[in-house]
Amino acid sequence: MKEPMIRIRDVRKVYHIGNEKVVALDRINTEIGKGEICCIFGTSGSGKSTLLNQISGMEKPTEGHVLIGNVNITKLGEEQMAAFRQKHIGFIFQTYNLLPYMTALENTALPLMFQGYGRKAREERAAVLLKRVGLAERMYHYPAQMSGGQQQRVGIARAFAGNPKVIFADEPTGNLDTKTTAQIMEMIMEIAEKNNQTIVLVTHDPQMAAYADRILTLIDGTIVKEERRGDTR
Repeated sequence: MKEPMIRIRDVRKVYHIGNEKVVALDRINTEIGKGEICCIFGTSGSGKSTLLNQISGMEKPTEGHVLIGNVNITKLGEEQMAAFRQKHIGFIFQTYNLLPYMTALENTALPLMFQGYGRKAREERAAVLLKRVGLAERMYHYPAQMSGGQQQRVGIARAFAGNPKVIFADEPTGNLDTKTTAQIMEMIMEIAEKNNQTIVLVTHDPQMAAYADRILTLIDGTIVKEERRGDTR
């Protein structure tokens, strides 16, 4: 096991719906190593998206703690958590989440603005990343002028722009065809490996899970299986 980047300790999440109590996560304990590609795998309703929300700080667990590096994010307030995410965390979404009124360059540079970079430095960094993901000729195009695969490449460039410690990828290729999915996943893995960044991949797709070093399978909010694949991607 590599040096831990994420430590999940006795995480339990309970939702109250009317008079009903729904246990979405039940005592999750695991660690994700620095530079590891870890897949949280499961069918719809298994708890994988809920677990992602806990370890990315989007929600607080009912019980338990999540540490990223040496920071117990469970204890951070909303403003502290927002600042932590802007500095240390990147997200890749299935729906791309690009701002429609911004160009590819502007969308990619957005995280750097929150980190205090000046406009010139932001655009230079964004341009380097867009070239790296094969969009040198699309920098000034708006999302509506790009295909789904191209938009997702912008999303990848944006996620890596601030050089975060951890990237959370939530079904990142769910809207893409098989060929584009392979290209996108190879791209994510290549950039992360070069920078020793940790990837937490959430998916229900076994083909996508195969890119991971380790697969955690969830059923009914519990980790029921852990598989180590090694570096087989």
